[in-house]
Amino acid sequence: MHRQIIDGPALKQLVEAGLTWLRTNQQVVNALNVFPVPDGDTGTNMVLTMQSAYAEIASAGYHNAGQMAAAVAQGALMGARGNSGVILSQLWRGFARGLHGMEIVDGPALVKAFAEARDTAYKGVVRPVEGTILTVSKDIAASAEEAIKETADPVEILRRCVAGADASVQRTPDLLPVLKQAGVVDSGGKGLFFIVEGMLRYLDGLPLDAPLISVQPLSSMNLENALEDVEEGQDWEVVVDFRPGTGFELQRFYEKLEEIGTSIQVGEGEGMYRMHIHTPLEKRYEPIDYIMGLGTITKVAMENLLAQMDDIQSGAGNQKLELTNIEPGQIAVVTISPGTGISRIFASLGVAAVVSGGQTMNPSTKDILDAFENLPTDKVIILPNNKNIILAANQAKDVTVKEVYVVPSRNVPQGLAAMLHLNPDGDVADVADRMIKAMEHVITCEITVATRSVEIDGVTVKEGQVIGLLNGKLAVASDSLEHATLEVLAKAEAMNYELITLFAGEDLKHAEANRIADLIRENYSGQEVEVQDGGQPHYQFIISIE
Repeated sequence: MHRQIIDGPALKQLVEAGLTWLRTNQQVVNALNVFPVPDGDTGTNMVLTMQSAYAEIASAGYHNAGQMAAAVAQGALMGARGNSGVILSQLWRGFARGLHGMEIVDGPALVKAFAEARDTAYKGVVRPVEGTILTVSKDIAASAEEAIKETADPVEILRRCVAGADASVQRTPDLLPVLKQAGVVDSGGKGLFFIVEGMLRYLDGLPLDAPLISVQPLSSMNLENALEDVEEGQDWEVVVDFRPGTGFELQRFYEKLEEIGTSIQVGEGEGMYRMHIHTPLEKRYEPIDYIMGLGTITKVAMENLLAQMDDIQSGAGNQKLELTNIEPGQIAVVTISPGTGISRIFASLGVAAVVSGGQTMNPSTKDILDAFENLPTDKVIILPNNKNIILAANQAKDVTVKEVYVVPSRNVPQGLAAMLHLNPDGDVADVADRMIKAMEHVITCEITVATRSVEIDGVTVKEGQVIGLLNGKLAVASDSLEHATLEVLAKAEAMNYELITLFAGEDLKHAEANRIADLIRENYSGQEVEVQDGGQPHYQFIISIE
């Protein structure tokens, strides 16, 4: 398919192909998490960003390639989620800039577009880090610049770029030591590779719906995110735990499941497999019948997805927060919150808007923008409360005419400490500055369960162990929740502070949270210890030390 004319409609098909291949391999990207925590969401963030980009052009009929690219960039900008999604949106913005006014994408135009994509993405990050999606974008541009010396065929140039992206991804651990420690390549770079490879696969007539086979650790399977990908007609969710018999072949297993349904995930741990699939009503028993012939089924769960989504939507409506009413000219604070209990605490401290989000569920640029755009004031402060949401918050700031300050809180305790310095009638720049200073005095610990075995920063972790993070760094690993909690507090030197606040996760029973709090009180008799209902997923405790 050489000498392909890439006009607007052809570019639209390539964008759809890139999205489709990325979505097919979404879990491969999610599994490339540096820390062994259950929030691998890079693939999900990039898919949702690409979905927004494609939605912008789904019904567009631009014949001009430059106009089509501009629409893709706008959709990616508003749908960008997480650091990887924001950088991806910047790549599309630069790509569109390179194609401005172009009727078609010929070889030289493609080279220019990839170069502009690289330059725009690098400029959009304050401190670019090599060994990431940025490096892969740079190597794609370099491959294009080399290829144009030998050929003007855009398809052949794209082929060289895909090879360059693949090699670049494999080199990322040599550039970023933490990747080498964790034994993974960069997840954002891998996602970008799948996007450009999907375009080439489409041009070569290769399938885009057969995933590169991968099995996740059972503990990292994130079935909540599967709800975001419910396709029309796939109304039932089926989850089967089983022990396979001899002769079990993963490739054949996937191929059979693809005949039955969509949103397929497979996890494995200690000889046990978990299969997740979405099916039409009439096929909901087929995966069970099929797996019965492969081994021993130990557990089956079935859910009506439409009813499940209705419950989620009605539940969200029932949890109305009493938010602060803002007068014109006052400062409105928008905060991102990972749990209902934490949202209520932020509401009690005077926030004007709460956006649900955190680990595994990063809100988009548009989600953040919508939270404050209609508030009756032009003075806004955003508290992201997650390092992976700061870029999206800054992007929301850049696309509004309001005076917006992003206070770069990297976790919930920092955000709560910042809120204590809110003066709604003060100078917004001064208030933001005092909030930033307040965050410096908070220590944050997080307790969760390891999704894989690894050694990072001198800490050896086995899959399934309880781990503690101290200010975002892996600090302890233990076989018990109470021991991990006490150990991370010791590493944080909590005895030198006054207040220890435990925000209990949604899956932790109140009695257990209170029992561990009592143990902490025994060990820290000179400190005040509080327990709050956080309601966050995946993390048994978020701990604030002040």
